[in-house]
Amino acid sequence: MTLVKFNNGLKNNTSANPFFSDVFDSLINDSFLSDKLIARVPAVNIAETENEFHIELAVPGLKKEDFKISIDKNVLSVAAERKAENVEEGKKFSKREYSYNSFVRSFTLPESADQSKIEADYTDGILKLTVAKREEAKFQSREIVVK
Repeated sequence: MTLVKFNNGLKNNTSANPFFSDVFDSLINDSFLSDKLIARVPAVNIAETENEFHIELAVPGLKKEDFKISIDKNVLSVAAERKAENVEEGKKFSKREYSYNSFVRSFTLPESADQSKIEADYTDGILKLTVAKREEAKFQSREIVVK
């Protein structure tokens, strides 16, 4: 036997007007708005090779000058801020739109990372960070002789 819970058309018993609740829910749950809220932090890929760590962030539409990359103790932070303002002189505006985008991503570096050897490159909308490993942390292979 399967139990099915019915809502009887009431989404929120505390609202005075069910129509307002439906409109409000549709605005909050709109896929366009939720996608915009999720996309505020860029996607990142992190990979490790024998000699270094690679961090790639997808940040299209920015310039090299928009980025601020800093390191504090063992935390690597990547921040970007961009302001866009369309100003047209001599017109009366009834509506004026500004664009402001910013983000901060922080990564805790492992003890094997060499903080003095960090490089950054920005091409085609991808910010690539390369963090070298310390010499003693690199994988060292050797053959072990059986006695």
